[in-house]
Amino acid sequence: LPSLTPTPPSASVVPAPIPRGTSDPDISVDVYRPDMVWAGTTLLADKHNPKNIRIIEVNMLGEIVWEYLVPENLKEYTNPGFDAEWLPNNNILFVLPRNGIYEIDRSGDVVWSYLDKKVTHDADRLPNGNTLVVFGGRDEMSDAQVKEINPKGEITWAWYAKDHFNESPHKDIYFEGWTHTNAASRLANGNTLISPRNFNFIVEVDPQGAVVRTIGEGIFRYQHDPEILPDGNILLANHRKPHRAVEIDPETGEIVWKSAGFERDVSPVRDANRLPNGNTL
Repeated sequence: LPSLTPTPPSASVVPAPIPRGTSDPDISVDVYRPDMVWAGTTLLADKHNPKNIRIIEVNMLGEIVWEYLVPENLKEYTNPGFDAEWLPNNNILFVLPRNGIYEIDRSGDVVWSYLDKKVTHDADRLPNGNTLVVFGGRDEMSDAQVKEINPKGEITWAWYAKDHFNESPHKDIYFEGWTHTNAASRLANGNTLISPRNFNFIVEVDPQGAVVRTIGEGIFRYQHDPEILPDGNILLANHRKPHRAVEIDPETGEIVWKSAGFERDVSPVRDANRLPNGNTL
C-alpha cells in the first residue's frame, strides 16, 4: 500500500467514534488490539487491483467508509505509488506521479489541480493556502526539485539542488531522475525539509534556499516521507534493505527507534506516521 495517513490532527485529542462502513472481500484486518490502538479511520491509496485503482478510507474493522475511484484516463499515473492526505477542510489532496496534484471534495469533484509531468510523490497544503510540491520525476540538473504554488497556479518559491550539489559525488547520479526528490515539508521555523531520494540523505534549507544541514548520511537508503516529530526527531521510511521505519535524532545522527525490518517480497516501507498515542502507522 503506497500511502497511509492517520486521523487528521484536528481529531487527535480525543478519538472520535468509529464510523461504520461497507465490507470489502479484498480487505481484512489481521490484528486488532482495541486497548492498544489509536482508534480512527485510515486513508490510503489502494492500487492492488489495477482495474479498480482508488483512494479509500477504512475503519478499524477494515470496512470502507469512503472511496474515490481514480478516473480511467488517470490510472496510468498511479505508478510507482501515489500519495493521498486529508486537508483541514475535509477535502483530499492527492498526487499522481508524472501527471499532477488534485484536490477533491467528498463528492469526488475536483476543486483544484496543478498539472506537471515531473511531479512525484508528495504535496503538502501550507497554512497560507499554497501547496508545497516535489518535482523529482525524471528530474534533470536544470530543474527545480521543490516548488511552492499558490491557488492560482503561480510559483512563489522554488529550490534547485543544482545550486548546492552540482559536484561529485552527487552530480553524476541518475536513477529515475537526478535527485528523484520524493518529499518536502515546511518546518515551523520557516525552513523546508527536503528528501532527494537518490542522495540517501535529507536536507534542511532556509527560505533563501541555502542548505542549513544534511541529515542521515550513511544511515538512510532511498528514504521516503520524512516528518519532524514534536520532540525534533525525524521519522521516515527507509526504502531499501533493511526496509523499515526509522526515527533519528538529527542533532546526533543516532537512531532512537526503528520498526522491525520487512522483506522486499512482502512490501517495501513507503510511509511512516507517528500517531498521538505514540504508536507508528
